[in-house]
Amino acid sequence: MQLSTRHLLGIKDLTAGDISLILQTAEQFKEVLQRPVKKVPSLRDIVVVNLFFENSTRTRISFELAEKRLSADTVNFTASASSVSKGETLLDTVNNILSMKVDMVVMRHSASGAPHFLAQHIPAAIINAGDGINEHPTQGLLDAFSIREKLGALEGKKVAIIGDIMHSRVAQSNIYLLKKMGAEVTVCGPPTLIPRHIEEAFGINVSYDLKETLQWCDVANVLRIQLERQNQVLFSSLREYNLAYGISRSLLDSLHKEIVIMHPGPINRGVELDSDVADSKQSIILQQVENGVAVRMAVLYLLANRNN
Repeated sequence: MQLSTRHLLGIKDLTAGDISLILQTAEQFKEVLQRPVKKVPSLRDIVVVNLFFENSTRTRISFELAEKRLSADTVNFTASASSVSKGETLLDTVNNILSMKVDMVVMRHSASGAPHFLAQHIPAAIINAGDGINEHPTQGLLDAFSIREKLGALEGKKVAIIGDIMHSRVAQSNIYLLKKMGAEVTVCGPPTLIPRHIEEAFGINVSYDLKETLQWCDVANVLRIQLERQNQVLFSSLREYNLAYGISRSLLDSLHKEIVIMHPGPINRGVELDSDVADSKQSIILQQVENGVAVRMAVLYLLANRNN
């Protein structure tokens, strides 16, 4: 089996079959990562450039580790230390890198649609590592992998995405993926942080009541408040946000069941999650980080095979 697409630009472009194939392949790579020798020669002689125009720690390290585990040759590019800071265009930058015979490009960019633009102009396989407020497909895939690992399946599961939905590329990728795989989705947060008409656009539920949402769901995927993307005041203060939408130990204890807590990171401790929730046995946040390497290995491996 192989993917139906040459690139991974977004979950929106994947079929349910593609998603299943990536998750199954990631399971096999997770087993590889438990071995004493964690390296496989699957991407030997494949050159991957990590093209990060935006700050990243977890995603960049996770991709680098995945590439090294697959024996790929990797080149790391950071915009702030490059000719981009001198005014070089995106296409010029990439064409210069491609002249070095690169096979795959992992790209993060602050502009929504930048990886799609690239895919139309260059022959290398493109993996979107986050574009603006559009999508973050590998985060959506690793979240789905983590839910499936914890609960056994995605179909029929009730997943709440809580927080800054308006500015979150993670939310968008998660919604597309969960809907394609048969899960039920509710988004929850302040009205100012939830896009209008999101119910009709995505076929999901909207709630402004945190406790009611937590009572409903099996999984709470809690998002970071993205102050850096907000160009106007959307709530009165972080303290006010925490009082209305922060998840505390006492709130979880007041529910009639145990739910799974997730977060794509970095966590604003004491804002969206209290520390004793983030570090509790209900939290699978560290498992998400671990699963990120296996999922990104799967994506790199499948796209490399698809494009050979």
